[in-house]
Order: sequence, then C-alpha cells, then structure tokens
Amino acid sequence: MANQDDKFKKVISHAKEYGYVFQSSEIYDGLSAVYDYAQNGVELKKNIRDYWWKAMVQMHGNIVGLDAAIFMHPTTWKASGHVDAFNDPLIDNKDSKKRYRADVLIEDYCAKIETKIEKEVKKAVKRFGEAFNKAEFMSTNPRVLGYQEKIESTLARMAKSLENEDLADVKLLIEELEISCPLSGSKNWTDVKQFNLMFGTKLGASAEHAMDLYLRPETAQGIFVNFLNVQKTGRMKIPFGIAQTGKAFRNEIVARQFIFRMREFEQMEMQFFIKPGTQKKWYEYWKETRMKWHLSLGMGADNYRFHDHEKLAHYADAASDIEFKFPFGFKELEGIHSRTDFDLKAHEEHSGKKLQYFDHEDNKSYTPYVLETSIGLDRMFLAIFSNALQEETLENNTTRTVLKLPSVLAPFKAAVLPLVKKDGLPEIAKEIVDMLKWDFNVAYDEKDAVGRRYRRQDANGTPFCITVDHDTKKDNTVTIRHRDTMAQKRVKIEELKEIIKEEVEIRSWLMKMK
Repeated sequence: MANQDDKFKKVISHAKEYGYVFQSSEIYDGLSAVYDYAQNGVELKKNIRDYWWKAMVQMHGNIVGLDAAIFMHPTTWKASGHVDAFNDPLIDNKDSKKRYRADVLIEDYCAKIETKIEKEVKKAVKRFGEAFNKAEFMSTNPRVLGYQEKIESTLARMAKSLENEDLADVKLLIEELEISCPLSGSKNWTDVKQFNLMFGTKLGASAEHAMDLYLRPETAQGIFVNFLNVQKTGRMKIPFGIAQTGKAFRNEIVARQFIFRMREFEQMEMQFFIKPGTQKKWYEYWKETRMKWHLSLGMGADNYRFHDHEKLAHYADAASDIEFKFPFGFKELEGIHSRTDFDLKAHEEHSGKKLQYFDHEDNKSYTPYVLETSIGLDRMFLAIFSNALQEETLENNTTRTVLKLPSVLAPFKAAVLPLVKKDGLPEIAKEIVDMLKWDFNVAYDEKDAVGRRYRRQDANGTPFCITVDHDTKKDNTVTIRHRDTMAQKRVKIEELKEIIKEEVEIRSWLMKMK
C-alpha cells in the first residue's frame, strides 16, 4: 500500500510542478476537493474531450451533440429521483471525528484483499517462471479462491443492505470486518446515515421571491428533457444518440484522491435512444465499443476490467462499470447503463408533456428505452496522467522522469530548441514554430543546456523535440528526437509536419477501434 501511496504522491506533485493541476484559490489555502486545470492541464483535458467527441459524434451518423444549461427547472430533479434518492451512506468515527462514506470503507477493505491476491500471483510467477498460467492459478489456488470469496460475499451483502436501505446492517458489516478509521485506527463508529449530495442555490432578484434551484448533479437530464426537441429538429430516427460534455456538481462529503472525486467535475455522457426490447443487444454493443475506445489509447489491457453491478439503480435493468487501475487500485472510470424508459416516462408524468417517438415503420408511438455511456473527464485525465508518469533508469545509470502521454493527447506535440542563443539559430527555430503552429501546438524553449531541455520536455509529455544547430544553416536539416525511445534522427525541415502528423493524428489512433 505504501508503494501505491508514494506513486500517487508523485503524480500529484508532478501535476503541480509541470502546470497541469493546481489547488483552487491556493493563495487563500484552497478549497477542499476543488481544483483548477493549469496551462498544460487545460490542453490535455481539451484533447481528451475532443478524442471522445470525435469517436462518439463525428464517427457516428446517428449521434448528435447538445450543450444544456447547468440550471434546470427544479421539478427536473424531482422527476429524475435525485431529490428523494440521491444520497450517500455516511458514518462518523467517534474518536477521530472524521466522516467517511460507509460503502467506500468497505470497498477499500476489499481492495486490500485484492492486493493480497496480487502478492500471491507475484510469488507464483517467481516460483513457476515461464510455465506460470495465471488463469489456472486464479481458479485453483485455495488461498486466492478464499480471498475472492471474501470479496464477493462482502460486496454482495453491502449491495443488498444498501438496496434495502438497511443501514444498520451496513454498520454491522463494518464492525464484523473490524474496519478501523484510516486516520486514528479507532473502531468506534456512529450509525450510518444518508446524506443528499445536491448543491442548492436560488434564482431571483429578492430573497422572498427567489426560486430554489439545484446545481445539476449530472448532465444526463438536460439530454432527456431535450429529447423531443432534438429528435424533431434533427429529424432523427431511432436508434439515435445525444452526446454532451459539461460540468456537474456534487456535495461530496468525503471528497478525496486528488481529482478522482471532486465537488465540481466534468462529465462526457451519451444517451442512446432505442426501441424497447433491443436494450440487451445495444448494452453489449456499447460495452464493447467503449472498451475499444479506451484500448485505442494504448494504456494496456491489463489496466481495465468490467465490473457488473450487483446493486442496480432504481432506473436500470443492467449496469456495468469500466474500471481502471489507478495508483490506489481498480476504480470506476466509465459507466454503461441500460436505463429502460424510466427517465422519459418520469419527465412525461411530471411535466404533463408527451415524450414519445412515432415509429413510421411500426406505425405506432412508444416511449424509447435509453442506453447510457457516462465517463468522468477528470477521472479520465487522472487515469491517463498517472499511467503516463514513469521513472526510467538509463544505460548510464542516471534516471529520467518521463510523462508518456498518448501523443494524440499531449498538450504540446513538439518543442523547437535552438542549440545556442546566437548565430541566427533562435531565428530559424522561431520560423519552424511559425510553420508548424497552424497544425500543432508547438513550444519554443531556449533556456539551459539542450540535454536539460530534453529532460524538461520528457517530463512534460512532449512527443518530439526538434533541435536547430549550425548544420541547419548549411543543409536545412534538424535533429528530431522521440520522447519514448530517445532515438534521434536527422531530417529535412519540410518533412517535420508529416512526421509529427503521422504520430499524433486522431485518425490513426481511432482507427485502432476498427
């Protein structure tokens, strides 16, 4: 666990040092669980958003975009169930006075057992070497099977108790597992209570006439209330989807793990409207399609897994998470939910407006079913950033810190470096920047020895460094250096655009989904 903590601390400090993420209003000691994206972070975030949007909207002829307002009529949240059922189970430790999410305490307990399974696998790899069969070991080793049974039974009991709103049993489970407060080690717990996560605000010029509103806790409802507007104006035929990215707000009492769980965050959601009865087919289609999108970024298939929900939300008939291996273990990155017709029917009932689709082929109206894909942009940012941050030992026994971001997402695609700050080299370097900046985000760096500049660009995730030297003046060639391999090659200035394009173009990355 300590090793994971160290890795995560490095991720957080690197994100600040290299201008990716800052604590919000830091000069006033910050706000807990609120962060600002800095000059490089905002570029990486935008590139992730674009990569999702291109795959989701541009590549599908039957999916269109939307940007709904953050403020919505308050009845929206009554209809969606958020007013009555958008709660977290919280528990306080009487000795440390710290508050925790009860379900997270239990999930963290199970994550520690997962770590024990990983240790058993590592020991077996050492023992059996190349003859080791992981799948067979996992399904036959009595110790591993015992651990897995413990995890499954614990999570199943928690899910059942939460579904039945049996909070007393949730507390009992925490006591039976002898879970202690991570801060104080105390096992002296209060009862578990439910806490609503929506932020309230007011709309109006005077306090007595103001309307009570909420900051939206998700972007999906903006899509549902606009379903008919989009369908009619876009002359959309079922099946079709509406995609949206935007801010959502949750009053997370136990916000933690850097940008993993924040109070103000960004979602990338797509609601796919389908014929009732076809949801099983589309659920499998979107599970597979979304996993392919993740794998196209080349972050390693071992770092992903599906987790099918035991406890389904009140609106769902199937739900699965794509989990990613963060520095603190496997956690939810994206949700794929079969939402049935719950949302459109609820809004129809509360608004008194008909929200149905007339199917010309069947010559009848029906309420479409919905298949949802929902991913946290900030979590995706953290997954990419933490996976990319690596320390390598080089042949000469020195180490380098390198941020191996997928080059399609890197904030800067290339940095142009004049070897020295004289002899007309900076002028040539700036001409190269001017040539490339129409197609790529390019940095110019002339401070320090060239080796130090390489290290700086490696740590910042820049895929290419282009060095202008005295030979450039003679033959119009430069040295291009690749971040991941550190391989250097002499190329003509006019070839640069094609070399960079081949490596960073969205098309070649998304083609991996085919």
